[in-house]
Amino acid sequence: MTNDTLVALQELIDVVAKLRNPDGGCPWDLAQTPETLTPYVIEEAYEVVDAIKSGDKKAIAEELGDLLLQVVLQAQIASEYQQFSLKEVAQGISQKLIRRHPHVFGDNVETRHVASVASIDEVRQNWEQIKAEEKGETSPENQKLSSQLSRYAKTLPPMIAAMKISQKAAAAGFEWENIDGVWAKFHEELAEFEQALEQETPAEQQAELGDLLFSIIQLARWYNFDPSEALQGTNLRFLQRLQKMEAFANRPLSDYTLDELETLWQQAKAKLAQER
Repeated sequence: MTNDTLVALQELIDVVAKLRNPDGGCPWDLAQTPETLTPYVIEEAYEVVDAIKSGDKKAIAEELGDLLLQVVLQAQIASEYQQFSLKEVAQGISQKLIRRHPHVFGDNVETRHVASVASIDEVRQNWEQIKAEEKGETSPENQKLSSQLSRYAKTLPPMIAAMKISQKAAAAGFEWENIDGVWAKFHEELAEFEQALEQETPAEQQAELGDLLFSIIQLARWYNFDPSEALQGTNLRFLQRLQKMEAFANRPLSDYTLDELETLWQQAKAKLAQER
């Protein structure tokens, strides 16, 4: 890291500290807690991903800066309560990377793991083994599949977690013999959801909706689709069609009848198809 980079990072740290200073700082920043900032951490991470997909280098740099701000801000708040500092955050991740890459830093770390690897799969296996040891997950209880998968439900967005959990469960043998079984499960869950809507409580209806969504994710896994990518594509198509509808309309969409809106929707859909 160059001196200029260190100077720029220190400037960011100083700016955040000033924003959090009770004497002349920003009221909004002073009101924040680690918990109130968690939605921004998630939002900024997704915006980084979107920028990367766009290929816009300027946007990528800007969004990475926004995400870095969340890291520095969380560390600043923690340091105010004498919990940890940005220095400890940086040192912690550096030490973790060294421990989990014995094939690169073998001379700098005591390790019982393979100090040389022949493939990316071996790197991943080494990483997972070391990670499990660090987190105390090598006990018989923590070796259970349910314990290993529980962290996904706790830490990942639900759709991504569902895909991860199903992939790992399938790898452990908890899998259908063929795609017919997956389709049968989907239709079973659809029927149970429909029945719940007619007869069950809202809580039970929501539970059945979750089961139905999970079955759809199983179909996506079997057909090698990314459900998050698929839904994101649908979101974008919906917004594109909505934009076209508004272009065709001569008054707010709320002033149109349902039949008129359907006509506008079909016009928008056809126009976008022509443009492609």
